[in-house]
Amino acid sequence: MNTILIAEDNLVNRELLREMLEARHYQVAEACDGTEALAKMEEVNPDLILLDINMPVLDGFAAIRRIREHPKFYQVPVLAVTAYAMKEDRERVLGAGFNGYIAKPIDSAVLFRELKRFIL
Repeated sequence: MNTILIAEDNLVNRELLREMLEARHYQVAEACDGTEALAKMEEVNPDLILLDINMPVLDGFAAIRRIREHPKFYQVPVLAVTAYAMKEDRERVLGAGFNGYIAKPIDSAVLFRELKRFIL
């Protein structure tokens, strides 16, 4: 079973993602911000990370820099989950080291299509 780490500060968004993923039999771990996500990675060894951009403490851009510098997790696929929807935002996100981009509100078809690109 694949493990997906959700890093999202909004409880409702986090619960929605968890429910969608668990319905498809993914194992889910959760974090409220980037700092907690980095700690949780060590604990759960995720196969993929869904990382919100706009979070307190450590935002998605700072978190992705640390993930890409980490000797154990630098190759883990990380998808940005964000309300930023302009073309320039997408380019900035992908240029920062994210493997993909999912706009909010989450479209389940888009989510699972992106997941299939990186994990089975």
